[in-house]
Parts: sequence; C-alpha cells; structure tokens
Amino acid sequence: MVVKYRKKPVVIEAWQNADDTGWPDWLDDADAGREPGGVILINTLEGVMRADLGDWIIRGIKGEVYPCKPDIFEATYEPVAE
Repeated sequence: MVVKYRKKPVVIEAWQNADDTGWPDWLDDADAGREPGGVILINTLEGVMRADLGDWIIRGIKGEVYPCKPDIFEATYEPVAE
C-alpha cells in the first residue's frame, strides 16, 4: 500500500555561489575548494559534488553540506523571518 508523506519543515542555512567574494565559514568545515570559473567542489557524504555559479550550497540540520540547483532550491525553500 502506498502512503503519502509531507516533508517536515526544517530550517537550513544556504549561500548562493554567485561570485568570488568569499563564502560562509561553515563551508570551510566541508573542505570545499574553489576551481576556475567559480566552480566549488564540496566533499559530501556521497562523495565530491560540484556547485556551479548560481547554485545554492546548503548546510542541513546535521551540519551536512551539499549543492542545490537554483530551480530546486526555489521550489523547496522560502526565507525565514528572524
């Protein structure tokens, strides 16, 4: 039997790879490295992942860091009022 589920609302931190002006400190902890053309390579639990310019880089609820394409990010997340 198939049962439908809704994802629980969680708050994450995210930064968009838009330029070469720096990145958040938590990205240093992920042993990330910047490549030519603004590409960032991130060590994740699934291996090395690539974040192109315009991609979002997310820090999840357990501190995990991973890239997300802009269209998926927009469809999945919304800003949180602090």
